[in-house]
Amino acid sequence: MNFVTLTLFLVYQVHALSFPENFKFGFATASYQIEGGWNASGKGPNIWDWYTHTYPTRIADLTNGDVACDSYHKIATDVQLLKNIKADFYRFSISWARIFPNGQPNNINPDGVRYYNELINLLLSNNIKPIVTMYHWDLPLGLHQLGGWPNIALVDYFVDYADKLFSLFGDRVKTWITFNEPSQICEFGYSRGFLAPGYTQLGIGNYMCGRTLLIAHAKAYRLYEKKYKQHQKGLVGMTVHAVWFEPAAEGKTYAEAADISLQFMFGWWEHPIYKGDYPPVMRKQINYLSAQQNFTKSRLPYFTKDEIKLIKGTADFLGLNYYTSFLCSPLDSSAVQNPLLSPDSNVTCYQPSSWQSTASSWMKVTPWGFRKILNWIKKEYGNPKVLVTENGYSDTGELQDCNRVNFLNDYLTELLNAIKKDGCNVQGYAAWSLLDNFEWGSGYMQKFGLHYVNFSDPNRARTPKMSAYVLRNIIKTKKIDTTFTPQGFKACPPS
Repeated sequence: MNFVTLTLFLVYQVHALSFPENFKFGFATASYQIEGGWNASGKGPNIWDWYTHTYPTRIADLTNGDVACDSYHKIATDVQLLKNIKADFYRFSISWARIFPNGQPNNINPDGVRYYNELINLLLSNNIKPIVTMYHWDLPLGLHQLGGWPNIALVDYFVDYADKLFSLFGDRVKTWITFNEPSQICEFGYSRGFLAPGYTQLGIGNYMCGRTLLIAHAKAYRLYEKKYKQHQKGLVGMTVHAVWFEPAAEGKTYAEAADISLQFMFGWWEHPIYKGDYPPVMRKQINYLSAQQNFTKSRLPYFTKDEIKLIKGTADFLGLNYYTSFLCSPLDSSAVQNPLLSPDSNVTCYQPSSWQSTASSWMKVTPWGFRKILNWIKKEYGNPKVLVTENGYSDTGELQDCNRVNFLNDYLTELLNAIKKDGCNVQGYAAWSLLDNFEWGSGYMQKFGLHYVNFSDPNRARTPKMSAYVLRNIIKTKKIDTTFTPQGFKACPPS
């Protein structure tokens, strides 16, 4: 190889390991998990306020989000962290009950509006783009008392709420996410009972909830399309939690088990949006099981033709939360059902003990699944624009967080391969999370933040971890450098 050829080869290699110039990096949080101020300045109660106060033993460390990271009082501090780390965008959620204390549009809270205006304006003044999630699990208690998401009446309340957000903030917010992880809202909130409100209407509440969320999302999208898009010129999408399901062995039945798992978790939401109606395998299986169980009609509600038309095409981008992978097999009488999926899937999935663990029991380190799920989305839905809205690693809060550093390097390498080698249309990446925070049923025992928060300190002091400096270098250079070691930290052993 001559000198010129070698030089060109090295230039190509550097370019191949570089993110596109227009690729954006940011961080994600959620209102209940970081804001605190649970009853401050006119905010109404939400289901997580009620759930953690009424059933404190359902949280692993008996804590709640009453104060959390106290971000309600620390706008300038948090924005400075984002500026320091060179974030292109910040994905945060708005607390519905901080805008409409009872969830309904007849009572708006001016202090809630002020808080989000101040946050949005300070982000923009620091060249950080706000990306807003309208709903990240904190339903106003008044709407929960009407039956919550299984009640189709909540569609109109959500559309009223969305309309108000578009009108208040849409002149500055150009990317909207209607719902974060609808599968968790419905499966874990209304079927399994793992999350607030903790209901266990197995195989019924989840599908009633799902129908409501899809119609609410679609109507909010159509509202924006008709009333705001022409002059605000923004984008609207939904964020879905994705697990990569890998066949546990070779053979047709194992491949089918993995695909059924993907359809039940991911296709439940994206198939109606991109193709119209639920995935055929989901419809067929639930109809069959409903008849076997002596139900007079399918437990999976049908959409009308008008609703199918309403929902189809309601995505300007696909929001993706990816953390981990599972191996899947056809369900047999001795197998244990995967708690991530509805029992209607008739699939069992597991994570081998040999896979690297994290502080979260549900999460093993599987960077290889990232590239696979992105390619599956590309093939299944026609290579839509994808925004990775969450991806992160849980530990116990170390500042020298080498496992998280290796996680970021490995997962981002797979993401980069999906973009550069496979042509996946990924526009940006949000790390979960900016801060250690309240992690739902785990309380404060699992730390996902790139900044340590001292929850024993009334001031909730924040300290950057090693991973914050590593990601800052990736953002700055648009390159993954596994040899980079920030000043003041020791070099990490390779993953």
